[in-house]
Amino acid sequence: MSELTRTQREFRTAMANLSAAVNVVTTAGPHGLAGMTVSAACSVTDSPPTVLVCVNRSSRSHAILVGNGRVCVNVLGPGQEDLAMHFAGATKVPTAERFDQDCWDLDSEDAPVLRGAAASLVGRIVAEQEHGSHSVLFVEIEKVLTAPDTGALVYFQRRFHRLTALSA
Repeated sequence: MSELTRTQREFRTAMANLSAAVNVVTTAGPHGLAGMTVSAACSVTDSPPTVLVCVNRSSRSHAILVGNGRVCVNVLGPGQEDLAMHFAGATKVPTAERFDQDCWDLDSEDAPVLRGAAASLVGRIVAEQEHGSHSVLFVEIEKVLTAPDTGALVYFQRRFHRLTALSA
């Protein structure tokens, strides 16, 4: 891997100041079981309900996500940092073992759903756009599960931060 250019280093530093929700994107199907932590995910439109997820094409999960075509974007809440680290590959826990915990519903939908997630958005990949090292996956949402007042887990300045929900 070549050394980063000055602009790339500055860009990474700038992006560290952009807070982002922490998500675990999961899939199961004929191409296998996979999941990965992503912070590059956001809403596109509600007509039809669509989110985009950016995935590094060199990731082992990329081909499985695209091949299965169905995913669940599990939006993490406070206290789920360990899951984020597992699915980021930081703990060296093999992919199949990451789903051994009883917090996963592997049967109700076509993709693993995290019980207790702030939100889980189940849908199918309807388009893929490659740019640089990543693919932007457009996911049309078919089912939404939410847990009210859970708060959020965000990534800011290369660290996790917990946000609590304000009471009404």
